Amino acid sequence: MRSGKLITRLDRYIFRQLLFALIAVTGGLTALVWLIQSLRFVELVVNHGLSLVVFVELTGLLIPSFIAVILPITTFVVVQFIYQRLAGDREITVMRAAGLSPFALSRPALVLALLAIICGHALTLWIVPASLASFHQFQWEIRNRMAAFLLQEGVFTQISDDLTVYVRSRDPDGTLRGILVDDGRDKTAHATILAESGRLTEGPNGPRVLLLNGSRQEIDHQSGRLNVLTFGQNEIDLTDTQSTSYERLRDMSEMSLSELLDPQVSNARDVPKWIAEGHKRLATPLTAISYALIALFAVLSGTFRRHGSFVRPLVAVAAMVAMLAIGLAMENLAARDNAMLPMLWLQTVAPGMICGWMLFRPQWLDSRRHPIEATRAA
Repeated sequence: MRSGKLITRLDRYIFRQLLFALIAVTGGLTALVWLIQSLRFVELVVNHGLSLVVFVELTGLLIPSFIAVILPITTFVVVQFIYQRLAGDREITVMRAAGLSPFALSRPALVLALLAIICGHALTLWIVPASLASFHQFQWEIRNRMAAFLLQEGVFTQISDDLTVYVRSRDPDGTLRGILVDDGRDKTAHATILAESGRLTEGPNGPRVLLLNGSRQEIDHQSGRLNVLTFGQNEIDLTDTQSTSYERLRDMSEMSLSELLDPQVSNARDVPKWIAEGHKRLATPLTAISYALIALFAVLSGTFRRHGSFVRPLVAVAAMVAMLAIGLAMENLAARDNAMLPMLWLQTVAPGMICGWMLFRPQWLDSRRHPIEATRAA
């Protein structure tokens, strides 16, 4: 009874350190990756006047995808570090002397890896597709519906490939002065519009600009003459009609698992990519258990050395990096040919199974020879 209580307390002691370290390391690395990736969108704040709140909201939608990628790696880092520190402080030696088997010592790390797998599947299957869909929709609206409100003084703002707007100055009340619009959306009537002043308004399909006291210049393609039309008031839709005449095309990263495994795409060559993406979402979180078992094998296997050893941790790190590289290669191969999908799953779980077998095999053999003693040790 006392032995059972002791093991439970030791499990909680190790698991508490692992969990707090995992939260801290994952949070720190996620913040670092978010900071680096968000630099791509700083231009929206600096050059286009996008508010800081909108910037944080936009880039914050990318955080779940960062966590999904980082979580298996941080699981390895935390298990390797915590167990290496316990071994360096002789705590592992004391626990072994108390009769704890390698499996008993590994239980907290395995539970942590199981939690990482559950969180990873929740992220890759539901949270990440939803957040990326919101991100792409938000980004699309900024580029196609809000771009006109980001006009800067003295800058040629390219709202779309065929629409460019220049504003000489902007009054405090929002009135635009010295407006030039180069509108090539209608290929048969490319127009250049000049106006003394104007004001931005919101139309049913997006932003519009009300132009006052200006002229519209077009070249007649048949006669080659320049036609000039003066006006006192004219309203132009600044929405990119080519991109807003239909719904935004969804990216593969936004699709649900059922849509990926049963793709309905017009291009048949994209079918293997979609199916491989679905299997990737299911397989990638499982790398957390393999990474944890690699770290456990590096620390708990072999004989104890008083001054420690850097060889086994370095080998574990090299094995984890090799798994990452092989995983990327298998994903690319599976996206080209779905016949490689079994290899994608194999590289995910095989290293963990091998390390687990090598680490727990002696205990398993002893349990078959001496079942009562093995039960007490576990």
